[in-house]
Amino acid sequence: MTSCPPSDFFDRNASHVAADLIGWQFLIDEVGGAIVETEAYAIDDPASHSFSGKTLSNRSMFGRPGSIYIYRSYGLHWCLNFVCEPGSAVLIRALRPLQGIEVMQQRRGLQDIRRLCSGPGRLCQALAITGSMDGLALTSEICTLIATGTTPDVEIGSRIGITKGADIPWRFGERGSPFLSKKF
Repeated sequence: MTSCPPSDFFDRNASHVAADLIGWQFLIDEVGGAIVETEAYAIDDPASHSFSGKTLSNRSMFGRPGSIYIYRSYGLHWCLNFVCEPGSAVLIRALRPLQGIEVMQQRRGLQDIRRLCSGPGRLCQALAITGSMDGLALTSEICTLIATGTTPDVEIGSRIGITKGADIPWRFGERGSPFLSKKF
């Protein structure tokens, strides 16, 4: 296993990063698990928050590759993204819980391990991720991102919950994982 890669790992096409992150472990303060589902968003993608240019709310997408972009979905749920090339990011959609499971269960108010981190909002609630982490580097002391050295079988499909660019096959997931937010 190797810890967080250098920023040049992230300084490339978001779809490549999104596929490559499947199977990596991600923890916040020692709580988290293996990444089993991601989605890519690029600056020329009509579904991306950066499509219309840099704003106060999306400025982290234009920040340093290997940093975190957090946004609130529908005013309810925080969503975690890893910044790639300027204006692009990878949405972390689901994790397979591995560490701090009891903490995640308490934060989410449920016992079903399969539903703890199966979706961007659930994942952020389980890991106690909030907007205050926007712009934080993945190399910060609270974050742990580890390449496990194994490459799971990855499925590719359409992204979820968008109308623009919905046909772009930039959703990636571990084939057969029961922890996905939605089956492929």
